[in-house]
Order: sequence, then structure tokens, then C-alpha cells
Amino acid sequence: MRLPTDPQADASRRAWVACPGCDDARHCATCAERRNCDDHWRYLLSNRGPVVHLQCPGCGHLWSLDTRPGATPRPGTDRPCR
Repeated sequence: MRLPTDPQADASRRAWVACPGCDDARHCATCAERRNCDDHWRYLLSNRGPVVHLQCPGCGHLWSLDTRPGATPRPGTDRPCR
């Protein structure tokens, strides 16, 4: 089931991180070089400090990511926490 695009989604607010739902960028040379790819970006919905809330425009997956260096994912953070 594909989730609808979040009402907060705006293509001008983007992030370039791997989607844990579809991993669509795994064979992309541009993404492998850690450059901003025209195809594999995510909606940056919001943030709460270093935690960003994202949605993949390809598969609709919603998740949260702690961007602090060395931060480890906590159980249950593979969903938005607004």
C-alpha cells in the first residue's frame, strides 16, 4: 500500500538520504558519490532539533532520522513523530 503524499510535503524542501522503505538509490552512481541526485531526493516534512521527518516521493514511506553524528536509531523511529 502506498501512502498519500503528506500535506506538509513541498518539493522545495528536500533531503538526500536513503529511503529505508524502497532503497531506490542503491544502484545510482550520483548517490553513491554522495552528491545531490535529481531523482533520489526525499520530502523534508519538518524537524524537531536534529531529528528530521521525511517522506519518499517514490514509495510514500514516512520516517524520522536523527542527524546527530553517531546517533543510533531507537526502536519505533521508522515513523513520523510530530
